[in-house]
Amino acid sequence: MRVLIIGSLAGELGQAAKLAIARGARLDQADGIESALVRLRIDARVDLVLCEMLDDIAALVRALAGERINVPVVACGTGTDPDAAVRAIHAGAREFLPLPADPDLIAAILEAASGETHALIVRDPAMAATVRRAEQVAGAEASVLITGESGTGKEILARHIHRKSRRAGGPFVALNCAAIPENLLESELFGHEKGAFSGAVARRVGKFEAADGGTLLLDEISEMDVRLQAKLLRALQEREIDRLGGAAPVKVNVRILATTNRDLTVEVARGTFREDLYYRLNVVSLRVPPLRERPGDIVALADYFARRYAAVNGIPYRPLSHSALVRLAGHGWRGNVRELENTIHRAVLLAVGDEIDDAAIELGPQSTLTPIAQASYPDGGLVGIASQVGRRMDDVERDLIIGTLGHTLGNRTHAATILGISIRALRNKLHDYAAQGVAVPPPAAGIAAGVAA
Repeated sequence: MRVLIIGSLAGELGQAAKLAIARGARLDQADGIESALVRLRIDARVDLVLCEMLDDIAALVRALAGERINVPVVACGTGTDPDAAVRAIHAGAREFLPLPADPDLIAAILEAASGETHALIVRDPAMAATVRRAEQVAGAEASVLITGESGTGKEILARHIHRKSRRAGGPFVALNCAAIPENLLESELFGHEKGAFSGAVARRVGKFEAADGGTLLLDEISEMDVRLQAKLLRALQEREIDRLGGAAPVKVNVRILATTNRDLTVEVARGTFREDLYYRLNVVSLRVPPLRERPGDIVALADYFARRYAAVNGIPYRPLSHSALVRLAGHGWRGNVRELENTIHRAVLLAVGDEIDDAAIELGPQSTLTPIAQASYPDGGLVGIASQVGRRMDDVERDLIIGTLGHTLGNRTHAATILGISIRALRNKLHDYAAQGVAVPPPAAGIAAGVAA
């Protein structure tokens, strides 16, 4: 990631800069706010600004907002001033970094700014199938649409594709379409010329130009306004963009990856997403399965987070006990990997003893039955219904079929009877699920299994 430091590197801020470099950051430096703004206008790849409290943080934040430069600001000041953090946050800073800087705190801030909160950890066959497909197409130039629920790790898979691509030596630029106000998104994408709008005091490049020669990730693409989608489509088709207020198009060489947690075919039917843009993006489709469909990843991810947050908090690493792992395996994980990460972080802080026991595992208010189990028992009433709200119909149907098959111990004929569908329909569904990498219960030995998947 790229970090811009505003201030002198002679003292404690310089030590913070060295720590950031040691953590893999690329640094630029500006002496003051005006020179920093010049750098930010010409380089949209800056992910984070570290600014000394000696400078006017509020003025910097106002200037960034006025020029539609969407980059987080971290104020840096002496840790002996108890009010410094409050003043910085009130001034508009995203975070306050006390100096001298702590290496682990620097690492946490850089991770939060980059959005890469954990490595690509894969143990479950369902997720492994997705990663294999991603690596198969990584070397191509085709656009890739990555779908999946929130918190499953779509951006992490996108970064993996970039690292495995022929563009790995070029920039990887990510833009969260849901996090940027609609009136700022166009400028963020395409940049602007001086005078294009009130506050446009100089030319500024956008994310497309910043990603030239590399990869541009459009995160949560479904949140983009349909009018801006038309301009994005033209950029993809013509391989050129128009800066706001520009007189001539600018050629760009960018590979597009896009993510969404929605079913874009439904959005197309509703008229909120352009069909032609959908087909342009969906040359290759990758579905990141939710954590409940990749139980084999739970233990590996939990251990990774236990080690990571022990190190971050200066606590000795402690393994998860068997009872803790059983409890984790039985949870539905509506928040997916993000929920698991928060759960383990909390457990690392609360655990007592040589292990992280189940007493330290504080789960959310949802039932510890998985959605599959809840879907399989109609008597679950409102609890079972509530667990399905917000999920896609296809996902609910799949979980119901797999759950029913587990209930019948693999007997296809009995499962089809309970579900009210034909054996042929059940067989076709199971065949599709297996092709997607879903674990399909095998026919049980010693009973009439009906038609195998």
